[in-house]
Amino acid sequence: MLGGGRNTRRPHGELVADVLAVLWAAGEPLTAQQVKQTLDQGLARTTVATILTRLHEKGTLVRTRPGRSFAYAPVEDAAGLAAGRMRRELEKEPERDLVLKRFVSSLSEADEDVLRHLLLGPRTGAVTAAPSGRTGTGSGGDA
Repeated sequence: MLGGGRNTRRPHGELVADVLAVLWAAGEPLTAQQVKQTLDQGLARTTVATILTRLHEKGTLVRTRPGRSFAYAPVEDAAGLAAGRMRRELEKEPERDLVLKRFVSSLSEADEDVLRHLLLGPRTGAVTAAPSGRTGTGSGGDA
């Protein structure tokens, strides 16, 4: 029976995003039990362990075994993960130039300025200040 409380299911992607947010915030590898405790959402440890295992199998997380349980850490930060998804989508398209043209034409003026700055700036991979005051990473930035 669906309703409020624990019987209501969240979209799977939302739980994955929450798990990744916990790992990014931790700054160190965490076990499934530690992630479960941090989420504090009444989830079973096995549910969290399954999500962590699947993210590891996809290459999103690395895992170590410091004790009896695996500990997981993200391979990339949130921006790196989003950039990877964008790149994979672009690689699927035979008309990449058209996709890029439509993407750029859909950007806000501020985002166009940031993109222009990144494309025209030095290709050192260092973090640079964008015209809007925000920062971005050049190619090869840290993850």
